[in-house]
Amino acid sequence: MDELEMEFVLDAQLQNDCVFLGEMPLCRLLLMNDKQFPWFILVPRRVDASELYHLSLKDRQLLMSESCDLSAALADGFNASKMNVASLGNMVKQLHIHHIVRYETDVAWPAPVWGKQSCKPYSEDEIESIRQKVTALLEAHLSFKPVV
Repeated sequence: MDELEMEFVLDAQLQNDCVFLGEMPLCRLLLMNDKQFPWFILVPRRVDASELYHLSLKDRQLLMSESCDLSAALADGFNASKMNVASLGNMVKQLHIHHIVRYETDVAWPAPVWGKQSCKPYSEDEIESIRQKVTALLEAHLSFKPVV
């Protein structure tokens, strides 16, 4: 662990709303606990980063690589109609990138998912199934380390 991530603490709202899936070289991978959408979040393990420009050039490049690779793996693995990838930060200041698998049949299509529906949490079995699927999609190619 390098000095920049020694004091990293996940935002309380992300901690409350998400399930920790594992780590990539730069980012923590979370699953939004809403079974209406396969919704994943990358959080760079850097203290006081709330905007992309707060990251070093090296970290920005690594984040872009992890984000693109995650998007491609999720699009293929979950047969997405479209991937929605966004960083807003209006509610949670800590830098985080949403990766939402969208389907033309989902409850919010074609609108954004934010604020449209109440969350429907996953069961423990559903979380474990997604954890296994994501680990299989990412482990070999993205230096992904699942939580054990």
